[in-house]
Amino acid sequence: MSEGRDHFLGKKVLITGGLGFIGSNLARRLVKEGAQVLLVDSLIPEYGGNLHNIDGICDRVRVNIADVRDEHAMRCLIQGQDYLFNLAGQTSHLDSMRNPFTDLEINCRSQLSILEACRHYNAEVRVIYASTRQMYGVPDYLPVDERHPLHPVDINGINKMAGEWYHLLYNAVYNIRASALRLTNTYGPCMRIKDARQTFLGYWIRQVVMGEEIQVFGDGRQMRDFNYIDDVVEALVLAALTGATHGQSFNLGGDDPISLQDLAASLIDINGGGSYRIVPFPPDRKIIDIGSYYADYKKFHATVGWTPTTPLREGLSRTLAYYRNHAQYYL
Repeated sequence: MSEGRDHFLGKKVLITGGLGFIGSNLARRLVKEGAQVLLVDSLIPEYGGNLHNIDGICDRVRVNIADVRDEHAMRCLIQGQDYLFNLAGQTSHLDSMRNPFTDLEINCRSQLSILEACRHYNAEVRVIYASTRQMYGVPDYLPVDERHPLHPVDINGINKMAGEWYHLLYNAVYNIRASALRLTNTYGPCMRIKDARQTFLGYWIRQVVMGEEIQVFGDGRQMRDFNYIDDVVEALVLAALTGATHGQSFNLGGDDPISLQDLAASLIDINGGGSYRIVPFPPDRKIIDIGSYYADYKKFHATVGWTPTTPLREGLSRTLAYYRNHAQYYL
């Protein structure tokens, strides 16, 4: 694990999407390391922000309820910050197809506005952008490395790809020290479980906890890799502290890809009960499904030394235990 305490002690850190799943877990880590943390979140119900996510640290962080689409707010909030973890985004692939202009505003135009705020009001800030595997689309080969062609299959993938490239462009042209992590399936405490907008696994966890049947779309043989939230937080921290990441994009990924059918079976086994059923893809999901995906994260490992350390079964057990005790805040 990284030794970031000396680096973050007394530093000012802005986290967009800070009341969401990844942002709130990152905030807990940085608070422990002595950072002055400012969380920015719109708390729009569809996007995952939840005040319960900062239970226990709410008196040690500052919270500003603002939308990253608000250019004037972001110009003010970015000033004086040492680090910007730019995690806010619209994550639902289906929503991006149904409301493409909303996705464009949040995942593309607002990213450009944030970078313009950095350029004009805080050019020294260190920026880490949460990107996505979705820009690869249907893989040409597995595991997917950063040299893989980019051919996204939905609006969300296109706009996230543009948002990432804006960050790398501003690094190259304006010396805004930015890097991007292409996240795969992240899971753990504080994830959205009320629906599948953030991740299908969150919804599966809800179904298991509530005693409902899991529905596995397709034939169940699609492969996926997963990262537990603590490992993703560690990756974000390492990306922020390592100068060699500036101007680059990196895959995150897991070591043991698993089929969706086996994942459902594992969840049920860990839970001590439940059921799943293989069902056909709904038409709107089928046309944007990417099939099997798992990543090659060797580039990031070589650059910062990151390796995921939480086995899938252990991470799922922790996650299920969390929602057995806290489900009422997420349903």
